Amino acid sequence: MTIIHEKSTPEVEHPGRYMRWLVGDEGLQAENLSVCVIRVLPGEAVRPAHSHPHSEELIYIINGSGKVMIEGEVGAVEPGTAVLFEQGKVHMLKNTGNVEMKVICFFAPATSVDNYKMFEAVDFPE
Repeated sequence: MTIIHEKSTPEVEHPGRYMRWLVGDEGLQAENLSVCVIRVLPGEAVRPAHSHPHSEELIYIINGSGKVMIEGEVGAVEPGTAVLFEQGKVHMLKNTGNVEMKVICFFAPATSVDNYKMFEAVDFPE
């Protein structure tokens, strides 16, 4: 069956976030996309800055507010906001609010953390 609840997949801690894969190695299997749900605590940023050399990523903010940085440009996000991280673009997400941020992340074609390209020297602009 192709139904899954996020709590049935393991939650993995990565710098600045907690991640559960709904579609990917730990969840449902699909050929053309992967999907994860992340939680970002208040004041935290998804680290390090990274890009997806082989995929696009679309995020949708479910809860919380913050900012995104794409190639040095910063924009605000809140519940109901969708953001496209184009293939190869360096990006970060930061929770600037006082409640946990919950975000669903869609990748096409499918990817995993192993395929991220990291940019340790890039920090979130203040």
